[in-house]
Amino acid sequence: MNEGEIEQIRQKLLLLRSELEELEETSKEASKPIELDQARVGRLSRMDAMQAQQMAQEAARRQQHQRLMIEGALRRIESGKYGYCFVCGEEIDIRRLSVVPTNTRCIECIEK
Repeated sequence: MNEGEIEQIRQKLLLLRSELEELEETSKEASKPIELDQARVGRLSRMDAMQAQQMAQEAARRQQHQRLMIEGALRRIESGKYGYCFVCGEEIDIRRLSVVPTNTRCIECIEK
């Protein structure tokens, strides 16, 4: 993998990170605690709100995981270890990394 390809992937990772940060800001409202005032909110509305809150919390958990993957990839780029399989140490195909730049395993090791 050459420096130009690595720089393209780095830019893609930075863009993904900024998109995640924006998404986290907009989704904070959905994960706030549910109001339990029965006089104002009916039982079904509360159940819907609780379900929406759980879905928002799961989305936030997945976003946090994705952010950690992006940060790890950026650290590997900085240290010169990006693009190598964690299992066998072989270089990961650039086409694979272009699609999912946070990949840490080559296709052969994934299929095992």
